[in-house]
Amino acid sequence: MTILVTGAAGFIGFHVAQALLARGERVLGIDNLNSYYDPTLKHARLAALAPQPRFAFEAVDIADRSAMEGLRPRGITRIVHLAAQAGVRHSLVDPYAYVAANLLGQVTVLELARALPDFQHLVYASSSSVYGLNEASPFAVGDRTDRPASLYGATKKADELMGHAYAHLFRIPMTGLRFFTVYGPWGRPDMAAWLFTDAILAGRPITLFNQGQLQRDFTYIDDIVAGVLAALDRPPAATAPEVPVKVYNLGNNRPEPLSAFVSAVEAACGVAAQVVLAPMQPGDVLATAADITESTRDLGFRPVTPISVGIPRFVEWFRAYHQR
Repeated sequence: MTILVTGAAGFIGFHVAQALLARGERVLGIDNLNSYYDPTLKHARLAALAPQPRFAFEAVDIADRSAMEGLRPRGITRIVHLAAQAGVRHSLVDPYAYVAANLLGQVTVLELARALPDFQHLVYASSSSVYGLNEASPFAVGDRTDRPASLYGATKKADELMGHAYAHLFRIPMTGLRFFTVYGPWGRPDMAAWLFTDAILAGRPITLFNQGQLQRDFTYIDDIVAGVLAALDRPPAATAPEVPVKVYNLGNNRPEPLSAFVSAVEAACGVAAQVVLAPMQPGDVLATAADITESTRDLGFRPVTPISVGIPRFVEWFRAYHQR
């Protein structure tokens, strides 16, 4: 039995694959290794996975229908679908990338699951961005998600709707996970932890949008991985009349002001930041905060890593990776 991890060369996909291999699972990783950010980092992640005898990798684009159909004979029984075009701001620049990866890619993954004879469970990545212009705090799973603030958020909501349809029509157990601002070692270069650390160590200024008046539920990667594996191990029951589908928030449940995040990076780097304040960016929201009542109750999800612990771990990895 094999677990397919899409986006295995990505930040979360790499860590999830590592954790699955560590507990003895057989993992098939796929990724298109695109140039949204430097593919060198993606290849370095794959190099760290490659020595594992139970890991196999194929360069596959999830939007490539024939390539995805070619995975059917690989003995896949579960899928952790993490491949996507990420980034709120980039969706203003290249919307078609989001349509291909996040919409067409979701359908090809759903069709693959539908075609597999012994399939058990599909866990896929959603995002806190589905909450869009929702003003309630913290964001609860039952809150409105029909007012997106970005195309990225709209595609992730569409993924949830498509997942529900396939779970209803074909009785495929389906779990969507709404991630909240994930950071940690091997993180993405377009995310705050990397951008701030890189600039501070190089003596460049950092830019804080909305004059720095933002809050985020920064969630450490190890906590996210624990939530993903817990969800994978607990598929919704596929017994009629209930639709076998669940959606959960995975967040730190302790939103931090952006200024506190910057202070943690400064302390870990041992260097004060040069700060440039800028207006709010289109597509951004003022604050994110996860209500994790359901994920704690059903999955045992309990994040344990504050930024005072997680940020030094990231900076230590960043220095080693760049030999700085």
